[in-house]
Amino acid sequence: MDIAIWFGLTVAFCALEAATVTLVSIWFAGGALAATIAALLGASWPLELVLFVGVSALLLACLRPLVRKYVTPKVTATNAQALVGQVVLVTESIDNLAAQGAVKVNGVVWTARSASGANIPAGTKVQIDRIEGVKLFVTPAEVAART
Repeated sequence: MDIAIWFGLTVAFCALEAATVTLVSIWFAGGALAATIAALLGASWPLELVLFVGVSALLLACLRPLVRKYVTPKVTATNAQALVGQVVLVTESIDNLAAQGAVKVNGVVWTARSASGANIPAGTKVQIDRIEGVKLFVTPAEVAART
């Protein structure tokens, strides 16, 4: 009976990993496989349980960092990130409450919001602090120079 339980758990953990592909349950599948082999060899229930926990923990501790290194995608900075820090001119007054405001960057008009929440009139020079989606968050250039 132990063999069927451990084999069923091995299959279940493999199926769960195949469904999620997040490297969460594959370690437990290895532990369950070790316990299945132990059950086939006639080991006692407590030994099978110790093998399951031990092999799962060992796989998790030793292999997870290596696998993550090769599986985790590398984040590539986009050209938009190069805009952060630039000083640009406000073309439409920025008012966060009215959800309006724009700046022109390299000939392209971007929606802009005030990073501090304060209104910024058109014609003001501002510094780009960050980008969230298609909005630039800016601060007046004089204020940005002091921080």
